[in-house]
Amino acid sequence: MDNCSAASTSLTDSFELELGTQWCKPPWFSCAFDNRGGGKSFSGESYLSSGVLKRLILNLDPLPTSFEEDTVEIFGIQWVTETALVNSSRELFHLFRQQLYNLETLLQANCDFGQVSVLHCKADNIRQQCVIFLHYIKVFIFRYLKVQNAKGHIPVHPYEALEAQLPSVLVGELHGLLLYIGHLSELPSVNIGAFVNQNQIKLFAPSWHLLHLHLDIHWLVLEILHILGEKLKHVVYGHQFMNLAGDNLTNVSLFEEHCENLLCDLISLSLNKYDKIRPSEALMSHHCSCPCIKELWVLLIHLLDHRSKWSLSESFWNWMNKLLKTLFEKSSDRKLPVPVIQSRDPFGFNWWIITHLASLYQFDRHGVPDEMRQMESNWNFVEELLKKSISVQDGILEDQLRMYLHCCLTLCDFWEPNITIVTILWEHYSKNLNSSFSISWLPLKGLANIIKSSLSLLEMVKTCCCDKQDHDLYKSSSSYTIFLCILAKVVKKAMKNNGPHPWKQVKGRIYSKFHQKRMEELTEVGLQNFFSLFLLLAAVAEVEDVASHVLDLLNFLRSASIISSQRALIWKGQMAFLLMYVQKNLDIGVLAEKLSGAFREKAKEFLVSKNDEIGQKQTLWTLLAIYIDGVQEVFETSHCLQPSHEKLLNDGFTMLLPACQESELRTVLNFLQAVLARVRSMHQQLCQELQTENVDLVVQSSLSAKERHLAAVASALWRHFFSFLKSQRMSQIVPHSQLADAAADFTLLAMDMPSSAPSDLQPQPVISMIRLFGWDDIIWPQVVARYLSHVLQNSTLCEALCHSEYVSFQALTVRSWIRCVLQMYIKNFSVPDDLFIGINPEQAVEKDYLQQLVELTRLLFKLPEVKDIFSKSQVEYLTILEDPKKALVQFLEAVGITYRNLQTLSDKSAMVTKSLEYLGEVLKYIKPYLGKKNSSAGLQLTYGMMGILVKSWAQIFATSKAQKLLFRIIDCLLLPHTVLQQEKELPAAMLTAIQKSLPLYLQGMCIVCCQSQNPNTYLNQLLGSVIEQYIGRFLPASPCGLGIGQHPVLLALKTSATVPPMSSLKKCITQVIRKSYFHFKGSSPPPRLASILAFILQLSKEANVDICDVELLLPGVLKCLVLVNEPQVKRLATENLQYMVKTCQAGSEGEPAAQLTSVFRQFIQDFGMRYSYQVYSILETVAALDQQVVIHLISTLTQSLKDSELKCGLGRNIAQREAYGKLLSHLGQVGQDEMQRLENDNT
Repeated sequence: MDNCSAASTSLTDSFELELGTQWCKPPWFSCAFDNRGGGKSFSGESYLSSGVLKRLILNLDPLPTSFEEDTVEIFGIQWVTETALVNSSRELFHLFRQQLYNLETLLQANCDFGQVSVLHCKADNIRQQCVIFLHYIKVFIFRYLKVQNAKGHIPVHPYEALEAQLPSVLVGELHGLLLYIGHLSELPSVNIGAFVNQNQIKLFAPSWHLLHLHLDIHWLVLEILHILGEKLKHVVYGHQFMNLAGDNLTNVSLFEEHCENLLCDLISLSLNKYDKIRPSEALMSHHCSCPCIKELWVLLIHLLDHRSKWSLSESFWNWMNKLLKTLFEKSSDRKLPVPVIQSRDPFGFNWWIITHLASLYQFDRHGVPDEMRQMESNWNFVEELLKKSISVQDGILEDQLRMYLHCCLTLCDFWEPNITIVTILWEHYSKNLNSSFSISWLPLKGLANIIKSSLSLLEMVKTCCCDKQDHDLYKSSSSYTIFLCILAKVVKKAMKNNGPHPWKQVKGRIYSKFHQKRMEELTEVGLQNFFSLFLLLAAVAEVEDVASHVLDLLNFLRSASIISSQRALIWKGQMAFLLMYVQKNLDIGVLAEKLSGAFREKAKEFLVSKNDEIGQKQTLWTLLAIYIDGVQEVFETSHCLQPSHEKLLNDGFTMLLPACQESELRTVLNFLQAVLARVRSMHQQLCQELQTENVDLVVQSSLSAKERHLAAVASALWRHFFSFLKSQRMSQIVPHSQLADAAADFTLLAMDMPSSAPSDLQPQPVISMIRLFGWDDIIWPQVVARYLSHVLQNSTLCEALCHSEYVSFQALTVRSWIRCVLQMYIKNFSVPDDLFIGINPEQAVEKDYLQQLVELTRLLFKLPEVKDIFSKSQVEYLTILEDPKKALVQFLEAVGITYRNLQTLSDKSAMVTKSLEYLGEVLKYIKPYLGKKNSSAGLQLTYGMMGILVKSWAQIFATSKAQKLLFRIIDCLLLPHTVLQQEKELPAAMLTAIQKSLPLYLQGMCIVCCQSQNPNTYLNQLLGSVIEQYIGRFLPASPCGLGIGQHPVLLALKTSATVPPMSSLKKCITQVIRKSYFHFKGSSPPPRLASILAFILQLSKEANVDICDVELLLPGVLKCLVLVNEPQVKRLATENLQYMVKTCQAGSEGEPAAQLTSVFRQFIQDFGMRYSYQVYSILETVAALDQQVVIHLISTLTQSLKDSELKCGLGRNIAQREAYGKLLSHLGQVGQDEMQRLENDNT
């Protein structure tokens, strides 16, 4: 025999097909096969796979292709095949025992890796010889042993005499062999593992070979005895044994004795293994340490059951029952031949071994698992075992009971249903319903913890009804749950096989245990177990009968004696029954009436209870939440809505909603959204069915009824929920997101089923809803943004509204979007002054709201009207959709560009109207930012956006329709009352926001002034007031810094000074400076004069001042040079003077400007007599730049000198004349001539 031989093919009953296969290699026990793929249970060399068992049972030749030669080699000696056993039986058995001894001596050798190959080969050879000999005995008996006729047959030949004695000799020799090898349990411990050499061949130690040879001997002896009995058809006595011991020994008694010994040995091996495993792993741990032992069990099952059918011998289960009772019954008088250790848990071992042995019945005669194979049951033994297991005087432990019942459940899977098992278990659990059936050290997923919801209770029951249970049931479920699994499996199987009769039996047993006293004794855990039991009965049998009985039993409970936790459990249980009705598509009317009535009462109590009664409200809320969760599940699992569904939506919700706090409202609104979504889904499905062609009248009538039921439910939702939502539009109690979601769901419901909406929303309920939640300026922007996002996402609704003639849907939606963006930093809308003060604008906005604004922006920019504006303005917007603020800027600019591109007056007028509609009451949107507590981020957003609006829409604001809004913007943002109070400091955040955005306002206002259809004096006054206020507000105290160039008034001119409208801004600035900042009180200079001069200098450099501007500003500069001696002022005034003279010189094409000459002439007239030296010095500076200007002033200067001398009356003023002469010396020949005239003048 080859240790590495391939698996044999499946055998058939045909003898011819079996010839030429592996029958030439006698089978044996082997676990040295590769089963990594999991496809095989036994080796190809095994007794099952090779067909030995089948041939044994069918009484066929054991090995049809072996031992066919004249001689056979056994133990290295050639023997005559047909006579060897008759002539030399004692010698052969002696050689057999000698080989056994040789194998046993190999156990003493050191079996390390270096020696294992040699030892393996020796042991394997010995085992092969022994197995061949035993197979030879089988074949000899079947082929060559002649059946002697006992009556009157006298042997005529010595061989015949020996042959007649052979059966008796064999019985004796086999008995002796069994005594020699002893019991399996007495063998030394064996390491089942193998060494693997470089050729991937498994090598085993001698102990492994010895164990497997013993298994071969034990099985082959049974085979030999069975074949002998089948061949002779009479009892064979072992005469030699009788003579020596005086006891009867027959082939039958030896077979039975050996069976008993072998089964005891196998039980003992299993017991050793059982005591090493945990109860939680019992069913996952097999009782066989080796596949060969498992195969031996299967062989015994088939052989013993086969013999029991055709003779008076015991079946396999009878053998096991007898032995197990003897093993574990202390009172048993029967002694076993094999010493067996006492188990720590005898009952557990019985359950364990019976369950595993039952699973072996699935293997057929070839060792192939067949799940459809009829399995022999052993219920009688199991019933007795179960009674003993649960009737232990000291009380059974939960961990043991779980293991026992898990085994019992497995047996229920294997065997036919047994009502008695259920009855026995119910007798136990009916007395212990209040127990939690928990293990202190093991947390449970199942019933040991109180079920959290009616759905989880129902799911647990469904799990119990599953055909396949979790292998980890011990840890995941209590023993009571496992009992429910057994109950479900037995009842389902029994009803399938025998109709309703088994159910009536079970129902009678269970119902009889519940009466008023028993119901009143149930604790919270007991009630949970009660509901689990009856829900399971309803799931597997008659739902309505069980539910009706449960309601009757619950009526036994007095309301006053029920504690809150019990009442909650009762509600969960009833709701679970309601869900089961829905899942089975039954009418829920009775249960809905009862539950909704109880809900109404509790909602009323919840409404009238005081807020300080926290405990009572919490108790009531627990019940209400159970109802809400259950009803939601009812709607979500219902295939269609019946009139009974409307009963679940009663006025209890109307009373409940006003009494809820925020967390409770979240629960109710989640429920509302789920029901609304389900109703809409059902309506859409119904519409599709109604549109189907060729619908007959019956179906049409059914669909119409469904439509009426849906409409009734929808009306109930409007009636009991919408009025509350409408009243909470400005509240902070209702979470904004849920308020918006619920309102949007109602809007979509109004679109699908407009007739269901209340009368105050008719005749256009959708438009009315959007007015309430999307366009109303008093609603929280968070609500509006989320609500409008939902509306715009629905393409059907959006398209219908865009083409509606009744309302400006797109314009009003844009208006709401603008408001949402502008109010993105408002945190408390009900108290405008209570604003969030944020440092980082990005952090000042809630992340969720910002994401919502981004989504709304994305959807809004898909509106046809908005896309049209961007298309006409040719402004790209795709890159800014992720930033709502940038998107708003782009939109405002696009509107302004679109207006500027319009040609006809009618188009422009319509665009103005549309633009104002976009803005709405825009000042109301930003008003909260202007309170006492300022948000820097909010103010920057407000002033920035309004500045962009003023500049971008300047031409729109130039129209008479829009100017009023512009005036209000300027008054509100730039010229509020606090700004006009010069002595009062503005808030820093506000000042910063104005500083950043003021150039936009100034540029926009200038454009408006230039573009106005009619000259507007008031607008010009506003512009002057703004400039006057903010030149000073942002003017530094000293010009030493570099910030004067960043003055917002100057920035307004920096980039746009060449634009024609900007010249008017420059002119206005110069007028304001002359009027308000160069005003000397006598000889006292104005405040911050140096800064003003620096501002003028910067203005002159950046804005290209013209002669007209010089005419306005130069007198003040000259006055500073005369009256102020501060060096910084003088320096800045001189620089201004120089820059202005150069400017005039550049603009006059070489000729002195008349305006400039006029200014200097007036300056001389004003200050020449009193400040002549300063005047001469100033003019020297001018002369250095432009002599012609001063030359044109000589006559005026000379006359001023004479007037001064005349006024003094002292004659010539030599010092003054010298100073004047110095000036004239800078004027070339003209100056020299004038000096000569003065010398010659005797006046």
